Formats: sequence, C-alpha cells, structure tokens
Amino acid sequence: MSGELTQSVIKRIIRQVGLECAAQGQTLSETLVAFMVKAVVLDPRNYFNIDRILTENDVQNLIQLCVTRLLDTTNPSLSTIRMQVYFDMNYANRAELLSEQHRVLEGKLAPVVRAITESGQRAQEEMENVYRKIVTYVLLSSGLGSPTDTEAVREVTAALQSVFPQTEMVTFISLSKKDKEQQLKDLAMLVTGIRLYNKQCQKGGSGIDDLPAILDEAIPSATRTVDEHLNSCHLLAHQYTALLESMQGDPHRHSQLSSSKLKEALFNVRQYEAFLCILLSDAITSAQEVETLEVQFEAAMMILKNTVQDTTYVESKEVFPLFVELSKLWTGFQDERLLLSFLTSMTDSLQQFLEIQSRLFPEEMLTSLLEGVTVKSDEERIKETMGTRVNVSDFKNQEWLFPETTDNFDQLLIQYHGFCAHSIGVKGLILPGNPAIGILKHKEKYYVFSSKEAAYTFAQDPDKFIQLNVEKAKEYAELIQLLELHHQFEYLVPHAQARSANRCLMKPLPKHDSSTQTDTHILPPTIVRSYEWNEWELRRKAIKLANLRRKVTHAMQTDLSHMRRENFTQVYLPKDVGTQTKRDNSSNVPKPQIFLKGLRGGPSPTTHMVTVDLTRPLDET
Repeated sequence: MSGELTQSVIKRIIRQVGLECAAQGQTLSETLVAFMVKAVVLDPRNYFNIDRILTENDVQNLIQLCVTRLLDTTNPSLSTIRMQVYFDMNYANRAELLSEQHRVLEGKLAPVVRAITESGQRAQEEMENVYRKIVTYVLLSSGLGSPTDTEAVREVTAALQSVFPQTEMVTFISLSKKDKEQQLKDLAMLVTGIRLYNKQCQKGGSGIDDLPAILDEAIPSATRTVDEHLNSCHLLAHQYTALLESMQGDPHRHSQLSSSKLKEALFNVRQYEAFLCILLSDAITSAQEVETLEVQFEAAMMILKNTVQDTTYVESKEVFPLFVELSKLWTGFQDERLLLSFLTSMTDSLQQFLEIQSRLFPEEMLTSLLEGVTVKSDEERIKETMGTRVNVSDFKNQEWLFPETTDNFDQLLIQYHGFCAHSIGVKGLILPGNPAIGILKHKEKYYVFSSKEAAYTFAQDPDKFIQLNVEKAKEYAELIQLLELHHQFEYLVPHAQARSANRCLMKPLPKHDSSTQTDTHILPPTIVRSYEWNEWELRRKAIKLANLRRKVTHAMQTDLSHMRRENFTQVYLPKDVGTQTKRDNSSNVPKPQIFLKGLRGGPSPTTHMVTVDLTRPLDET
C-alpha cells in the first residue's frame, strides 16, 4: 500500500470523509478519521487488497464505509477507537507534563524577563520601574499570589528588599543578560523561601495555600474515584466474558444477542480498564512523592528555624541555601497538584467513552441474561489454574519459564498485554493469562495462557495462532492498541501517508541500536606527566629554558624579494643520440728480434760485440 496509495490520495480520502461527517453534524479530528481509514482497509470483511492499486470506485467505497462507521453511534468499537485517540493525544507522563508546564510558564514570563534584562537605563525613575517589574516576576514565577493582590505584593517587596535592596540596582543593570536571568531565578527562589518561612511563623503568607494539606485530602479522593471506576468496569468485563462463553457453549441460548457487539463492548471495557490502571499508577506515584516531599519540607523548615531562631545576625551563606531548598520543595508540591488535576481531568473525560455500555446493555438486561450463568472474576480464573503447570518434558523444542527458575520473572514483557495468547484468535475473548502455568518463550517473545490446555494447543504451532490473533485484530481494529500489536501493522499503512504531523493514533515504537561498554577507568586520570622527582632533572630543564631566552629566530626581506611570486619553467630534456663509425681493420707486421753478442766479455781483455738481427722479412709474414 505504500507504493499504491500516495500521500495525496490518503489526504484526499481523509479530507472527504471529514467533510461528509461534518455535513452530517459530526465534527471529527483528522487523527480519528485517519485511524478509521486504516481500520476499514485492514478489515478483511471489506475486501480491500493492499497489494494492488485502488481504483476510483474503491476509493469511493472506502470513503462511504468510513463515514458509515464514524456516524454509527451504537458501535462500541467506534467508542473504543475514540477513547484510544483521545488518550493518545492528551495523556502525558509525569516528565512530559511537568516539562510542558515549565515551558508554558517560561513563555508567559518571557515578556517580563525581557523588559527587565534589556533595560540599561541608570536613571532613578527607570531603576524603580525595573525593580517593580522584578517584584512582579517573583510573584508570577512562584505562583504564590497575584500581582493584583496588594498584600501579596507588599510581602514580596519586603522580602526582596531584605536580600536585594534597590541600592544594588546599578550593579544589576551592569550585568550581562544571561547573568541577569540567572539572578532573577535565584531571587525568585530566595523570596519564595522567605515567604514560606514567614507563613510557617504566622507572619505573612497571603495568597499561599496549604498545599500539603490539600494534597493529603485530594489524592486519596482521586484514588478512590479511579478505584470505583475500575471496579465497575471489572464487573462489566466479567459479565461480558461470561455471556460470550455461554453463547459459545450454547449458540441458541442468547440468539437475540449479537456476539460481535458483545465482543466490541468487552474490548471497550478492557481498554477503559487499561487506561484507568495507568492513571491509578500515576496517582499512587504522586501520593508517594507527596509523602516524601512532606518529610523533606518539615525537616528543611526545622533546620531553618533552628538556624534563624533567637539570632540577631545570620550569615547569608548559611541561611540562603535553606530558603532555596524550601522553594524547590514547594515547587514539588505545586507540580504534584498540577499532576493530580491532570489525572482527575483525564479520569472524568474517559468516562464519556463508557456511556454506550448502558445504552446497549442496560443493567436490567444484563441481569436477565446472566440468569443461570456463572460469572467469574479474573482473580477467580487465575486461582482455578494455580495448581496446573506445563510439563516441560512434553516439549522438546519449546522453552518454558517458571517463577522459581527465572530471574526477574515478574518483569518479563508479556505479549498481548498479559492476556491469553490462545483465546484471542480462537474464541475472540480476552482472558487473563496465568504466568504460573508457564510462560512460553517463542522467537524472543513471551506468551501466557489462561489454562494448561490452551498452553499445549498454542505451543504445538505458535506461528499459526499468532497469525490468527493478527487476523482478529484486522477485524477489530481497537485490538491493535489494546493488545499492543503496533509492530505487526507498521508495514501495512505507513505513518507518513496517514498523517502530516500527528495524524496517527498509534505512535511507532521507538527502535534504536544500542551497545554498552565498561570503562576501565571511570574517573579521569590524575597523573601529571610533567612531574619530576629528580632535582637535577629539574635543574637541567631550568637551564634549558634559560638558554632559550637568548635564542632568537631571525628573518629578513629585501626590496627585490618582497611581493614576488615563485616561478617555474619547463624544458625538454635532450634525447639520447648515437652514431656509427666505419669498421675497424688491422694488419700484422713481423716483430723485431735483434740480439747483441759479446757484452759479457771473454778471455781477452778487449770486448768484441756482435749484433745479430733475426727479424723475419716482411714478405714472409
């Protein structure tokens, strides 16, 4: 579908569906419409082939089906999808919510900060005006009172003058913009801490609510409200499950009931339950955080009282950090109140998506249908199967995990949100899984089951039943988020084609490659390489440095050499040349052979020498 349905076609379908719904009096968000388009395409009952190009008739048919489903107010599936869209678009965890709140506060304070930090006038009237703006900034940033509250302004001004008198405005104006902003934050925390201390001593505190007491009362109330909603949806889920099981056992018993509608109602209640569990977990975390803050606040206040009490003079370096600590703890109380207000609002808003239950299946109707039907709670179902366990020896190629043989058994990431992996695709039911039966590890994923028989059946061919679950999710698109099957459907409808910014219900799961490495030395090395323990070596280096002081590098430039460029020339190298002379010739001449006789003398006193020439004539050679 990524190649056939282009982005423009998807946008046209979403826009056309939205316009036709608006013409019928239903104004829907693009996120909801985009997800409904995805759900209709995935449903095999609509016969859309994602591997071929959609014709114009297919597009019109798709639009009509989406409009029909979006306008069907008696469809529990639509209520579930709307609930999922609402929760996905509005819910934020603690860190995200507080970060957004602080960003919004900074945006509101930006004009005041800009007016203070950009002022460079040293006139007396201008400095007084900047000082009043600082008082306003302190009030707004602390959230303890309003600038229109005269008593609160008076308290802030008095506290500010005790730590930052107007005589220091000249020094403040001369600071850089960054330093001014930091000093403003420091002053705000100091003044807030002083006001909190004065309130504790009953010397002020105008506009300051008793947040610890308010939270101690509000958090248990919010928790009880969420618990009540959870109990009611638990009861509905158990009743719907019992009815569906009885219908599967005896199809003619409740022929007037639509099993499809009942399943959709069950999925709606289970999704509502999942969201309430998230909110309840956040409420419990908030209660624990408030309890910790109260202990720390009382301890900090006690230390501050012991430091300041019965003392005429206290150094600022001793008392200022205590005021800042009080301010930070109070900011924690304010954050928890904001979180509690958000959780309460989310709980009330989710209630509207459960109203369809009372219209489709009134309490009187359920009571009559459940006559003779045993309704079991999730806890009772798990308790019934606590004595059964998978026999590992029955499986040669399957890995089973048990509490006593597996580390961090309770922290394993169970597929399908902890529901039975067999009953979803086979029966269309969402039954709680019992990890005590055994957790099947298949392709690095973990599956639980509602009974030993279901575990044995699933383990015979896991891939087959996993595919059945995927097909069931195509029929009931709300199961994609309820059972956390996002990874199974990412390839069918690309997110880039279904939305431009945030037009998709389900955010793709973040994936990234990661690696870890243990550092040999965690702390940076403290070895000084230039250290010398030998005194003579230090003397040698000192002499060397002293000698360098007399060394000078000289350079000069003449009138003829400056501003001249380098020149290059190219020549042709001489080639090798050779010549040949005439041939050599020679002649042979007789070698002269001349001998002298009588040079050594003889018996007579007179020497007689005779020359004998034995050279051969030329004609004989």
